[in-house]
Formats: sequence, C-alpha cells, structure tokens
Amino acid sequence: MTDTAATPVKSALRTLDIIEYVVARDRPVVAQEIAAALVIPVSSLSYLLNTLADRGYLARDGRRYTPGPGLARLQTSAGGFALADRVAPLVRALRVQLGETASFFVRKGWEVEALVTETSEHALRYAVQMGTRTALHGFAAGKAILAALPDAEVEAYLSEAERVAFTPATITSPDELRREIATIRQTGIARTREEHTPGIQGVGRAVMVAGETLGAFSVAIPTVRFDPEVERRAVELLTKTGALLAA
Repeated sequence: MTDTAATPVKSALRTLDIIEYVVARDRPVVAQEIAAALVIPVSSLSYLLNTLADRGYLARDGRRYTPGPGLARLQTSAGGFALADRVAPLVRALRVQLGETASFFVRKGWEVEALVTETSEHALRYAVQMGTRTALHGFAAGKAILAALPDAEVEAYLSEAERVAFTPATITSPDELRREIATIRQTGIARTREEHTPGIQGVGRAVMVAGETLGAFSVAIPTVRFDPEVERRAVELLTKTGALLAA
C-alpha cells in the first residue's frame, strides 16, 4: 500500500533541496543540472521550479534560475511585510478549503479594489482580476467594509456615491442599503445575491485591527453550487480567516 502521508514530506524536502542547491551555486543554474544533482524526475522538478518562481523564491531568466527576492522577504520582520504579503497565503488557503474563488479587497474612496485573489479551479467559476475596482455596494467585500464605517461615512456614501445597478438584483436604494448594513453589523457577514454578476453569490467579512478596517475577505460562488451547507462553510471559513489576519 502506498504511504500517501509521506508524499507531502517528500515534496517539501525536494523544495528545500532545490532552494539550497540554487543558493549554494552562486551562479545561474539550469533545470537539467538541478535534476541531475538532486535526482529529481524532470516532471516533478518542472512543477516545483514553476511554483518557486511564481512565489518569488527563485528568479527565472529563460532556462536559468537564481535566488529570488522572496528569500530575502523571509528574513523580514513581521512589521516589514506589506498587507498583500500577509493576506496572500490566507486567501490561498481560503480558496483551497472552499474550492471557490477567494479574494481580499481594500477600500479606495467609495470603491473596493482586489488586492489579492485566487481563482477557483472549477470549470464554472467567477474570476476577479487583481486591481479590479467596483463600488462599495457592488461586492460582498464592499458591503462588509461599508458596514464597518462610522454612520457619518455611511451617510456620506449614500449621498455622494453613484450607485449603479449592475443587475436587476443590485441594491441601490439608501433605505434598503441601511437595512442591509444593520444586518451585516449584527452578523459580521455581508452577502450579494447575483447583485454584481448574474449567477454569482458573494459572501464577505471585513477585518478590523485597533478600530481600523484593513479590508475584507470574500468568496464568489456560482448559484448552481450555492446551497445552505456551502454558505455555512463559507461563513465559517471567512470568520476563521479574518480572525487569523486580525491576530
């Protein structure tokens, strides 16, 4: 019987071996050299090299690899990490655990901007482009941030911001939004029900530290997969993930 529990450990060891080998060479190295030196199958090595390069732990120039800027970042004190660096692994974990597109948004005026996003691997999915901006009332993350604002800022938004109806379900009425905000403040969870994109349900939660709103985590789930159990799981994971960032 195959010992599946040993597989992640083997992958971890190979990953560390690759990093240590490239750093120790003090010169660019090609994949074939790494494979021969560490006796790693080319198929496995290719995946590991791509992952390390994508995460910045290796730098890739054509077929050559050198140590990447991510290694220096590992030695940075906690206070030196940018918000995007801090939330990226949490967004990734949220996507893996739920299997749906997960993102972290920050406020930009009367809009929210996608700071970090991880797209679902399902064939039917909703993708959020990094840097995407939309009005606060349009996304679940935006509603969550809106509900975290002081009443005076909420009223300023309702009087100043243009509230576009993205779909027939979009809530734009000031009174309806006030009622929605009151519910979000009670539960801590914001929702959009096909209000930005037909066929997509959004669930979001704001994260506050020392009275300041850092932003909001959210997940986007196609309506065909959205049922009470999925919603319960989404709320549970958003609550847990928000607490991890706040801590």
